[in-house]
Amino acid sequence: MAVSMRDLDPVFQGAGQKAGLEIWRIENFNPVPIPKSSYGKFFTGDSYVILKTTTSKSGALRHDIHYWLGKDTSQDEAGAAAIKTVELDAALGGRAVQYREVQSHETEKFLSYFRPCIIPQEGGVASGFKHAEAEEHKTRLFVPFARSSLNHDDIFVLDTESKIFQFSGSNSSIQERAKALEVVQYIKDTYHEGKCEIAAIEDGKLMADPETGEFWGFFGGFAPLPRKTATGDDKSAASHPPKLLCVEKGQAEPIETDSLKRELLDTNKCYILDCGLEVFVWMGRNTSLDERKSASGAADELVTGTAKLKPQIIRVIEGFETVMFRSKFESWPQTIDVTVSEDGRGKVAALLKRQGVNVKGLLKADPIKEEPQPYIDCTGHLQVWRVNDQKKVLLPASDQSKFYSGDCYIFQYTYPGEDKEDCLIGTWVGKISVEEERASANSLASKLVESMKFQASQARIYEGKEPIQFYSIFQTFIVLKGGLSDAYKTYIAEKEIPDETYSDDGVALFRIQGSGPDNMQAIQVEPVASSLNSCYCYILHNGPAVFTWSGSSTTADGQELVERMLDLIKPNLQSKPQREGTESEQFWALLGGKLEYPSQKIVREAESDPHLFSCNFSEGNLKVTEIYNFSQDDLMTEDIFILDCHSEIFVWVGQQVDLKSRTQALTIGEKFLELDFLLEKLSRVAPIYVVNEGSEPPFFTRFFKWESAKSAMLGNSFQRKLTILKNGSTPLSDKPKRRNPVSYGGRSSSVPDKSQRSSRSISVSPDRVRVRGRSPAFNALAATFENANARNLSTPPPLVRKLYPKSVTPDSAIFAPKSTAIASLTSNFEQPPPARETIIPRSLKVSPVTPKSNLETNDKGNSVSSKMESLTIQEDVKEDEDEDEEGLPIYPYERLKINSTDPVTDIDVTRRETYLSSVEFKEKLGMTRDAFYKLPKWKQNKIKMAIQLF
Repeated sequence: MAVSMRDLDPVFQGAGQKAGLEIWRIENFNPVPIPKSSYGKFFTGDSYVILKTTTSKSGALRHDIHYWLGKDTSQDEAGAAAIKTVELDAALGGRAVQYREVQSHETEKFLSYFRPCIIPQEGGVASGFKHAEAEEHKTRLFVPFARSSLNHDDIFVLDTESKIFQFSGSNSSIQERAKALEVVQYIKDTYHEGKCEIAAIEDGKLMADPETGEFWGFFGGFAPLPRKTATGDDKSAASHPPKLLCVEKGQAEPIETDSLKRELLDTNKCYILDCGLEVFVWMGRNTSLDERKSASGAADELVTGTAKLKPQIIRVIEGFETVMFRSKFESWPQTIDVTVSEDGRGKVAALLKRQGVNVKGLLKADPIKEEPQPYIDCTGHLQVWRVNDQKKVLLPASDQSKFYSGDCYIFQYTYPGEDKEDCLIGTWVGKISVEEERASANSLASKLVESMKFQASQARIYEGKEPIQFYSIFQTFIVLKGGLSDAYKTYIAEKEIPDETYSDDGVALFRIQGSGPDNMQAIQVEPVASSLNSCYCYILHNGPAVFTWSGSSTTADGQELVERMLDLIKPNLQSKPQREGTESEQFWALLGGKLEYPSQKIVREAESDPHLFSCNFSEGNLKVTEIYNFSQDDLMTEDIFILDCHSEIFVWVGQQVDLKSRTQALTIGEKFLELDFLLEKLSRVAPIYVVNEGSEPPFFTRFFKWESAKSAMLGNSFQRKLTILKNGSTPLSDKPKRRNPVSYGGRSSSVPDKSQRSSRSISVSPDRVRVRGRSPAFNALAATFENANARNLSTPPPLVRKLYPKSVTPDSAIFAPKSTAIASLTSNFEQPPPARETIIPRSLKVSPVTPKSNLETNDKGNSVSSKMESLTIQEDVKEDEDEDEEGLPIYPYERLKINSTDPVTDIDVTRRETYLSSVEFKEKLGMTRDAFYKLPKWKQNKIKMAIQLF
């Protein structure tokens, strides 16, 4: 695309040079930048251009451009916004996706920039309207105020003078309901100064509920909402077959074709793809700025008059098409040549640079070069089982790092977490393992997770697709040919396949790889010359004859790894070093002669920018919805989410998800890989992790600005969000959750004994003079666990008095040093919950009512902090307190309830009911303890809320 300075509006010079939002309002048909303090504040009589710039994982800047049209904006202003959007894209190098946003019909991506919502105000600048002035509060529904506006699919907010009602349609999702609560919070803070009542109305709720009756009173009384019926326009749009039109000289002419194929699009032309509710404008790389503007105008004319449908217009540039656009075509090439676009971007930058404009943001940033990090503590305890038919066989320490390609394995790795012992349970699937044992491995691993009450993460890993944290856990990993399981032996016998299971006496070739002594692998490959690679070192042996081979592109570090691996593969024999290009005849003879071999390093799947999806899995069908600009708050405790990083898939499971759905989590991940919603050529054997709420590992939380307290205890549930909103402050239950320590091989212990710890070390023959030292980084890390003041992994520390409620099993004790235990307890009182922050339509900080600090001094002048420090490990219960049968102190109801004037401070505030006596428990909750704890979690919470215990 040829671009000159006169084609570009000067106001766009320097735009998009750093991540963030930039907004211009159309005034007298020209874009005028608005101050950041007004971002998110839109007027119904105006049109706006919005630029969103993000930095990708590669370091390059990406752009999305939106032009927003208020319902009262003029056609001329709307046309100006559309044209200026094309100019802005040209200034950015011609690569941005451009969206037309119509008031009340905005895309989810656009709305995600202005969370929790945008509430357009009446008036405008260019339209001649006056901005609405502050006036007496009016009751309003944020759609036309009429019963006909309500339906079963959406969420509605009714704002009255003294109360805000949220009406949730019966077909709305839990994510939609939770996001609507953020809108209610914003309205409460903005229009009521944070002082009004909140009511949540459920579609179909009985009129006996007083708040439901009050809500319907604003609509003249209750009457059932009709089921939504598709209108003629809706039906035609839903069944609208895509139509392709070519735009020439401002006119859109249909193209007759039986099927849509990429080959129909000419790089010298612009096209319109009419899909009914979506209209795409495709712009070839070699089209002019005027041609692109003309195509945009033709698309606007196409949708004019379709007031009921309000179709979206999305403009894409050749080479940067959206997933949705590409999905409309029967075939689309996966490889995209972006060099032309980069060249065009450079030309734009050169033009602007000659005008003295800073063009740093227009140029592609260099990729961020960084070594992959495991994001997991590597000093934990490892156990490995080989799957044999329907059973698992525990491997001795000497064999737990040697896997066979014909077998499947289960591993359990327990490691020090942030405030507890964390656990990862996974399966490793060999490339030639039998299908029955693959299914058995996944089933056995899932049962292990279930036996730990879903407090462990689960992984499914295929041979050749191992992630960095897997290698770091094993530290030294060897993959051998063949298999040992009965099922594998039976399979090769039935198929009459030669048994190639590794033999120490035969010819074997190993490729050595890894980044250091604590992350090195030996992979057995075919003993032929074509298996060599100039980027790696190899070990070749034939019984007592041992050779090491170093490729010309290897480093001294790689050659050191070969020496270390010899300690494991052939520890008592002297090797014969071979350098690429100077090999001996004996070496080539063992490989069957010289052959050509590659000289490029094996490239693994790269991690891409993460995408978060909410998902619905029913009867084998998976439906997903992408959540843009996601945060930890989007993870709802009632649902399942998928985090797609391309190289790995995470399935996050909320605490309140039912057992059946929990057991399908791995299947959901596999289905996601199969469907490949983003058309990114996902590998069907990419690693899948199942992550349970409250036990998220660090290699998952790194994708968020993570706050551990948010995932603790009750989780991020809709009911909890509603409670916080109604009470006006964060509940006291934000104290970190106590958890059961992880079991090591059936023994309840927080740390492995010395014999278990030694299972991670590997013996070396005294005849060899090699040293298997740890890296300096590892020694520094290990020192934090081995010094006198830190936790000793070999000796269990003293026992802290148990404070668990009845629902926790008797053997669930916490082991920690006294100082650590006290620090953990006192830290809960020293850190008040953070103030809630809302962003839309402008940055507001809402300061919730914070409970009085528990560090206040008592009537004797002693602080609670001092009192906590005076605790002894064997402290008994106070004389004036009763104990239940498990040693838990008993307190009266009046001291346990939330609004108590004399509250108890040293209890688990998420389980207040457990401190009641049996008599008072039955009196207040109306049932016995056993009956209560058999109820679903949400029912328990509802009962406790009614009596001020939650």
